[in-house]
Amino acid sequence: MISDTTYLGARMVSGALENYFKEHAYQSLDESHYLPAAIIEALIDASFWASLRKEEGYLPKISVALIPPDVATDPLRFATPVRLTPHHLVKLSPAVVQPSIHLGVWYTDNDVLIWGTIHDIPDSCLVLEVIEPGLLVIKHKRQEGYGKYVNIAVLKGDQVKLVDDRSLGLTEYPDLLASLLGKSLAIALDEPINVLVELAVAMRRHARGGLLLLVPPDQHQWKDSIVHPISYIIDPIYGGLSDLIQRYPMDRRRADWKSNILKIIDIIGGFTAIDGATIMTKNYEFLAFGAKVGRNQKNAQVPKVLLSEPIVGNEAEIVDPVKLGGTRHLAAAQFVHDQREAMALVASQDGVFTVFVWSAPTQIVHAHRIDVLLL
Repeated sequence: MISDTTYLGARMVSGALENYFKEHAYQSLDESHYLPAAIIEALIDASFWASLRKEEGYLPKISVALIPPDVATDPLRFATPVRLTPHHLVKLSPAVVQPSIHLGVWYTDNDVLIWGTIHDIPDSCLVLEVIEPGLLVIKHKRQEGYGKYVNIAVLKGDQVKLVDDRSLGLTEYPDLLASLLGKSLAIALDEPINVLVELAVAMRRHARGGLLLLVPPDQHQWKDSIVHPISYIIDPIYGGLSDLIQRYPMDRRRADWKSNILKIIDIIGGFTAIDGATIMTKNYEFLAFGAKVGRNQKNAQVPKVLLSEPIVGNEAEIVDPVKLGGTRHLAAAQFVHDQREAMALVASQDGVFTVFVWSAPTQIVHAHRIDVLLL
């Protein structure tokens, strides 16, 4: 018997998620494999309460795939499935701590059961991850089968956010925002890694905050917006990441190609934890770190910023830059206001992540708040 839900967020979002997966997922399966709102609600409810429990002193990290065992590829199945309850989720959570391993959950006529584990899930399968106490993310695997999963909804206590994949501003920087929203990238049709997305994840991972400035290659105007001398200049310019990307057509079959790129991205992400800005070209050549942003004397102080978040119901608004956050946000807004071909990525210590670009149509700095897409 399916238990009544007591977490309000589960009730609020389950209907929208049912509609999403009817439209986007399980299209190759028969109707018996669709996801009723009541089942999604039960899964979210049990996972939320499980997230608040400790098991032997540890807070649980849980990943659940909502998929029937008969369509799973090479699953590990329990002889006797167990009911989906907070208790069983917490007890089984140590088995799915490692990436790409999920508890398999499906429903019968009158119950929802944990039937085993699965590591190879189909495209668009609903995945729920318990990130921390009270923080849940609903996502699905990309149709291409690689890269970060596409986030659909984020629930944090009484806050429920549904990702809006029709968000404004995609044409201003499609190779980052469109990728995070699960859109196809015309500029990277055959590349297995979106470098900007991985850089954003690496910056956020160290939880110390960071500012990354991406400037046009073979140009030096960006130096007019930096205080000199720069604390740490890379000489010669470090092109390890750029070289690997350029070698993709030749090295695409090498097993270590992707892992080498991710290692370098982690290294660069680490430098963003150092006070000041890390500077790279848009070709991913590493130029400097620990740099201080200063207003170009030829330009005025950034007056206002257009702030948006890809969330259903969110309306873009024009705000004073001081409302964006601390000194990193102010520096990023000013830098993009002065250097309009550049882009700035800002990670806050509290997990907020913002991308700053110049909006040519509106002639204003556009701040895209995208942390909901990076969880």
